[in-house]
Amino acid sequence: MKNNFDVFFEMCIRHEGGFTDDQDDNGNNQGDGYGNMGSTMYGVTAMNWGKYTGKPAPPEVMKQITREEVRPFAKEWYWDAVKADLLPVGIDIAITDHAYNAGPRPAVKCLQRAVMAKADGIIGKMTIAAAHDMKLEEVVLNFKDQRQKHYNKIGQEKYISGWTNRNNETTEKALELIKEFKE
Repeated sequence: MKNNFDVFFEMCIRHEGGFTDDQDDNGNNQGDGYGNMGSTMYGVTAMNWGKYTGKPAPPEVMKQITREEVRPFAKEWYWDAVKADLLPVGIDIAITDHAYNAGPRPAVKCLQRAVMAKADGIIGKMTIAAAHDMKLEEVVLNFKDQRQKHYNKIGQEKYISGWTNRNNETTEKALELIKEFKE
């Protein structure tokens, strides 16, 4: 739904936090694509920042990224990638938060499973229509379950508690937005 990008972005940045170079994190252990060690700032991996800017993204560069620099990246690479403006309130922020954390295709597959659409990872008219045809709360709760299954399958035990908390908090915010929308 249009107008919810800012809600998503503030929530997402709060979840992601600042700089980390934890090499156990799959997002960090791939480097920046230019031969430098991987790291993350506000959840943006050095690899993705390097692709986005077309420049190397060593840790010194990543530490300097601002929230305002990340905003258009998050909009283009995640919000727009999952077509959040076309999705119902609540699921828009939930799917985009998962896309930011796990990638657009896995997030779209979770939505497709939640609405009983073909899980091909490509968001199109059928998935969008299916999301609109169900009760909003049902879509969000089904998505939460699918997202958790995705996390459980990854097998990175070190992060599962944080991912579960993030999933719960995102679901709570999504349900709050639905309630406000209906009032």
